[in-house]
Amino acid sequence: MANTMRAAQYNTTTNKVEVNEVPIPEPKDNEILIKNVCASLCHSDLMLFWGHTAEKPPMEKVTIGHENTGIVVSIGSKVSGFKVGDKVGCLGCSYACYECEGCLVHNLFCEQGTGRMHGFSTDGHFAEYSLSDARNAMVLPDDIDMVGTAPLFCAGITAYHAVKQCNLAQGQWLAVIGCGGLGHLAIQYAKAMGLKVIGIDISDAQLQSAVELGADATYNSGSDGSYAERIKELTGGGAHAAAVFSASNAAYASAPDVLRVNGLLMVVGIPKSNLSVNALDILLGKYRIEGVSSGTPQRMKEPIEFSHRHGIKPHLTTFDSLDDIHTIIELMESGKTAGRLGIVFKQ
Repeated sequence: MANTMRAAQYNTTTNKVEVNEVPIPEPKDNEILIKNVCASLCHSDLMLFWGHTAEKPPMEKVTIGHENTGIVVSIGSKVSGFKVGDKVGCLGCSYACYECEGCLVHNLFCEQGTGRMHGFSTDGHFAEYSLSDARNAMVLPDDIDMVGTAPLFCAGITAYHAVKQCNLAQGQWLAVIGCGGLGHLAIQYAKAMGLKVIGIDISDAQLQSAVELGADATYNSGSDGSYAERIKELTGGGAHAAAVFSASNAAYASAPDVLRVNGLLMVVGIPKSNLSVNALDILLGKYRIEGVSSGTPQRMKEPIEFSHRHGIKPHLTTFDSLDDIHTIIELMESGKTAGRLGIVFKQ
């Protein structure tokens, strides 16, 4: 194996991504070294450029990306449950203790202060090889689609838990607001769980995709001024829950309009500006608010296996060179592409 590799790295000085030749890392005691098969870009990766990360990367250049699949090529001395040759994927946060009260909510809240997010405060997966804490990874089934599974390790897990945590009964209505990168997965999960789904977006192309994925009704919130009233008529009072996968503040502002009384607003998408909430609406129980993320390693296996069992796939556009990372970023920032975007590495 060579001593160096290519990696797409965010430069904190120039606020741009560049492709560099860097050393292949060595796994520490609890780490596995992964030869990546696929790395995909998440909309939250763009927060680096917006300056919306919780902390500035502690190094001048950080390898981006927190969604990947790959093959284990080396393991640390204290790693158990993995062997060289295993197909794996891992969550975005590593190096936490995984056991404290904070870690049971999200590993970034580790009470030891050691939680680090791949692609933000520690190197991520847009590289030929990458590291992960073995406690934050899982072995994949032999017959799994490695390329198509990569986006599921953030987008899929998040979308699955967003739908499940709405705690809806079969036949109840879920509004999926933003039918793109995460929303198209949420539609698939919701239908697999027996829910009725309303797709809401400003793109007719995204809405057509939502129909093809099984959405029971779709509405263009940009061109249909009466869509909220029509939803309430269709559902007999409003959706039981609305999950916002859009990163638009306007999407959040209008989301309560499609809910029935005491419906649930599920926060998933991360807009550029903070949300504005009417405290009286919450006080009176007009609607409720929760949030969800990809969560903890303890909650990783269930959605990946559910996806494999139900044949749930992301809309994934792939490229075959790290040099395409700039095109990928431009496409995601423009909002003109459907689904996820990723790089498939030569094996």
